[in-house]
Amino acid sequence: MSEKIRHIGFCTVARNLFLGTVFILSACHRNELGKADKLDLAATPVQTVDNMFVVQSENGVLQMRMEADVMERYQNDSMSYELFPEGIAVFGYNEEGLLETEITADNGRHVKMEEDDSEKWEAYGNVVVKNIINQEVMETDTLYWDRKNERIFTDCYVKLYSPDGYMQGYGMESDQRARNSIILQPFDSYGIIVQDSTEVRIDSVNFIGPLIKK
Repeated sequence: MSEKIRHIGFCTVARNLFLGTVFILSACHRNELGKADKLDLAATPVQTVDNMFVVQSENGVLQMRMEADVMERYQNDSMSYELFPEGIAVFGYNEEGLLETEITADNGRHVKMEEDDSEKWEAYGNVVVKNIINQEVMETDTLYWDRKNERIFTDCYVKLYSPDGYMQGYGMESDQRARNSIILQPFDSYGIIVQDSTEVRIDSVNFIGPLIKK
């Protein structure tokens, strides 16, 4: 996570590994103490957070926020990783602070390697990527986020809906705001050739003010 990230107003249920071990030992009968020795520490979360809410900002401008019902953190000698077994939602904001991108998925994972301090983010299961401003919606099964290079990508089957038409195919690359999504192997797609040049598209999420009816 970036040092700019701040955890705000969430209810934390931290399961400290040491306290968890003490609980197991105290709950066992004397002739069953050997069971505690068989505990797989690598498969036991060192921390669980409920109702997670994280925001990232720079110079007072909101850049991103992330929400998850449950976050589980695991740790071993070579790596640490966080699982989001009950879903994850990420919201990205543009330079003016307007909501631009929304990513939701059934599951998420964040892996950080200790040896080179590298990290990997991935979302999987009913992944939906929305660019609110461009009115585009992309659906896929698995999505990767390269945080260092600020890009998202997948090798899976992708469907992309936009005011300009419909595209589908395998593989997708884009900047992390989903402003310029490219399907690498498209097939059976179609576009809208004729458009009303006087049509006004309204961003209903960020729009402030009354809608004027003709």
